[in-house]
Amino acid sequence: MLRYTVLTLFPGLVRPWAEEALIQKAIARGLLALEVRDLRDFALGRYRQVDDYPYGGGAGMVLRADVVVPAIEAALPADEVILLTPSGTPFTQRVAEELSKKSHLVLVAGRYEGFDARVERFATRGLSVGDYVLMGGEVAALAVLEATARLVPGVLGEPESVREESFAWGLLDYPQYTRPPEYRGLKVPEVLLSGNHERIRAWRRRQAL
Repeated sequence: MLRYTVLTLFPGLVRPWAEEALIQKAIARGLLALEVRDLRDFALGRYRQVDDYPYGGGAGMVLRADVVVPAIEAALPADEVILLTPSGTPFTQRVAEELSKKSHLVLVAGRYEGFDARVERFATRGLSVGDYVLMGGEVAALAVLEATARLVPGVLGEPESVREESFAWGLLDYPQYTRPPEYRGLKVPEVLLSGNHERIRAWRRRQAL
């Protein structure tokens, strides 16, 4: 089983993922588990503060270490504690494959101007899903959930689709076609209708290069 704990200020952005039919089945079969925890449960003071102004000045607010770190510690033990942050290392298919073999991942979704830098001392790594800035780390967390869950044996109904994943081979994907064989004068390549699996494999490989 691969168990996920997602720490976020917006649980409603993450929880619906587990309601998708494929994921529901995987959870019911004991292949996946998802717990979403609200960082506000660890908020401080009467006003349940989770962020504050940055030392040294500057725009925006910073998530407090004394809120995020207790939330992380409450989720332990875990194989990995991952901060979703634009300054993290790139999240790639290879990283997804590595993480999919773990048993418990804690994903920490940032907001505002990010985390107090001291939070990094309590994480195993930071991951970025691209060279752009999102409003928060929830979408990045969902990308990690999607990319790793599909690699857990038994989650996908067709394991062949995982074995043939072009990213895993360092290739682009080949063009896909389905019915009808002709649409508005646009025809499916003849080789795909030939039934010759050797020719089809060769064609797909050429298209993917």
